[in-house]
Amino acid sequence: MQPGFRLRIYLLTALVLFGFGALLNRLHEFQIERRNEFLNKVPGNRTVTVREPGIRGEITDRNGTTLARNLRKYEVTFNLEEIREAYLNQHEEDPTIDRLTNERGITRKRSEKDIVAIVNDWTIARLKKLDLARNYNATALRTHYVTHGGLIPFSYRADLSYDEFARFAEHSLELPGVYLTMRPQRQYPFGSLASHVIGYLKQWEKGDIPEADARKFNHYIGDEKGIAGVEASMDALLRGPEGRKTIVKNEKGRTIRMSDYTKPDTGAAVQLTIDARIQYLLENVLRNAGRAAGVVMNANTGEVLAMASIPDYDPNAFIPSIAPDRWRSYTENKQLAPLTNRAISAYAPGSTMKLPTAISGALQDMAGRSFSCDGYVTYGNHPVGCWIWNKSKGRHGSLTLPQAIQRSCNPYFNKLANAIGWRAMVDGCQMVGFGSPTGIELPAEKPGILPGSRAWRSANPGASMTPALTAFVSIGQGDTLATPLQMCSLAACIANGGKYYQPRIVRKAVSEDGGILIGDKPKLVVDLIEAGVKPADFELIRKGMSMAVNVPGGTAGRVKMADIEIAAKTGTAQTVDQGEKSNNSWVISFAPYENPKYAVCVMVQNAGSGGAVCGPLVNLIYHGLFGLEKGLKLPLKPQTEFAGNIERLEEIALPEDVLAAIGAAEQENEDLGETGEEIGEIPAATETPEDDSDTPVPTLTAEVDDEGTVIPKAVPVVEP
Repeated sequence: MQPGFRLRIYLLTALVLFGFGALLNRLHEFQIERRNEFLNKVPGNRTVTVREPGIRGEITDRNGTTLARNLRKYEVTFNLEEIREAYLNQHEEDPTIDRLTNERGITRKRSEKDIVAIVNDWTIARLKKLDLARNYNATALRTHYVTHGGLIPFSYRADLSYDEFARFAEHSLELPGVYLTMRPQRQYPFGSLASHVIGYLKQWEKGDIPEADARKFNHYIGDEKGIAGVEASMDALLRGPEGRKTIVKNEKGRTIRMSDYTKPDTGAAVQLTIDARIQYLLENVLRNAGRAAGVVMNANTGEVLAMASIPDYDPNAFIPSIAPDRWRSYTENKQLAPLTNRAISAYAPGSTMKLPTAISGALQDMAGRSFSCDGYVTYGNHPVGCWIWNKSKGRHGSLTLPQAIQRSCNPYFNKLANAIGWRAMVDGCQMVGFGSPTGIELPAEKPGILPGSRAWRSANPGASMTPALTAFVSIGQGDTLATPLQMCSLAACIANGGKYYQPRIVRKAVSEDGGILIGDKPKLVVDLIEAGVKPADFELIRKGMSMAVNVPGGTAGRVKMADIEIAAKTGTAQTVDQGEKSNNSWVISFAPYENPKYAVCVMVQNAGSGGAVCGPLVNLIYHGLFGLEKGLKLPLKPQTEFAGNIERLEEIALPEDVLAAIGAAEQENEDLGETGEEIGEIPAATETPEDDSDTPVPTLTAEVDDEGTVIPKAVPVVEP
């Protein structure tokens, strides 16, 4: 065969293969990529299947007061592919836009379909005539179309009044690709009340569609997701079953009828353990401080009756999305950190840690021991001073356990801790919940830090539990951190005689058909009496807390009430705040002493002593709690968010009538809060800005851009 002939054969073969490849590409384009487009141009009806999200279940307090509910929301969405198809029925081709792309470091100019031009010229032009058009984010629409096509609707308006809804409904047949829906929208009727408990929502992630659903539906609307608080922890139960409808459309994309419809169902109703009126009481008492947390518990069941953290936020701000500037206001001030739930965040506990130290000693049969306070104890180069030594070079002398709790004597608990050894200290503290999360039904609960625990040893492989460090743990300094919830749970355990119940915020959850998904049942974690503490020894701890309030010389005198015996322990932990020496102030307490009902914990940042700052706050809380029992109806109304502040707070004055009732002279105790600011060389707990690294990011509102500005802003007329 001649070479020239062979070359012609090769060229002919190449041309055939090239043509065949081009034919295959065109067949793929027409039969696969543009199949729906051409099918829709064939005269005849077609069906569109639409997925609707379920209805979120309500959240109520323990008495049935609604804290999270659903309102009717009128929304307009665009099926961008249907809008484009309707446009092409009357236009020969798509408008295009030139865009610069960067591929492998090379900038290229590429032309693509301009869906924004289609929407503006075809759909929004009609909406303008009906006075229903609004400005929008065109960049978001373009990205949405490139990413999702017609499967996921683009949310155009979610702010319709009923009158606008009616006008949309009247003209819906004239607006192909425009869908009008009435969907539930979350609302929190009491504003910021219990915001850290309830949490907030995020719109569904548009890229998170199961493959099976992508094949099953032409039009997909996902479910909102709880990402904070109970909205997050109970999200799977609160979400309702999805709905599905089938719509018949003609060849022009206009709806003819709905051929099938399964309504979305409602998720479970979640009842919380909190009492909304007690919650309102707690929040408003805490607003006397700048940054604080408080917990009120049922002393006999582990139920949290109120949990508050200030500053706070309004969860309504996240519905349906939050404005970027408001989100920045929540997140940029790391010290105020309004999204942080301080009640389940960890702080240096100070002298409140003397109570788990006392329990650890009782487990080792040492509750009956007396130790001498000579003003300080020296461990190597670390003198750990008692507050009375730092104040006046004084000393307490020999003390029993109740007296040591009453007077908050550092040397007593330093010596007790080292007498039983650090391992026994760690075991006893862990038994009552320190060093690990309590397991309450809230996300992002911190475990705190318990030096000597396995977690601490893993995080500090070169460290050892020296006598000095053991002494620091016994008084809540050094590395030791605990949450207000852990402290309140401890107070409840001491109140009821040694039963430690797992704290809970969810009382029960009931499905739409009445099925019990979560039952109302306390969970006993440990009984300290069964674990080896003698009842008489345990009573010594309770008695010391009562003496701290009710006997002159105690540190918690400002907690006292005239007609109710309250038991309490103060704490003042040395910290660093804004680079300056500061304190975390605490009071943990229970009441009444006999047959206790309530445990209360309050923690205030950058404050004076626990007795001077937290004592009066706890007093006011108990006045409200026992007033409720006497028939006083506590107020309940919507709360506006509280911004808080970072100012130093030295003291809170009790109202004159309260002072008169308990006797002002009885307030002149030896100390108002055993401040830790002058405890020799004791290491302070270094306070860092609130840890918001795990703060979930919500859906941010897309702001109007130039292309989406279809309604010019009004220009104010200036009077000459």
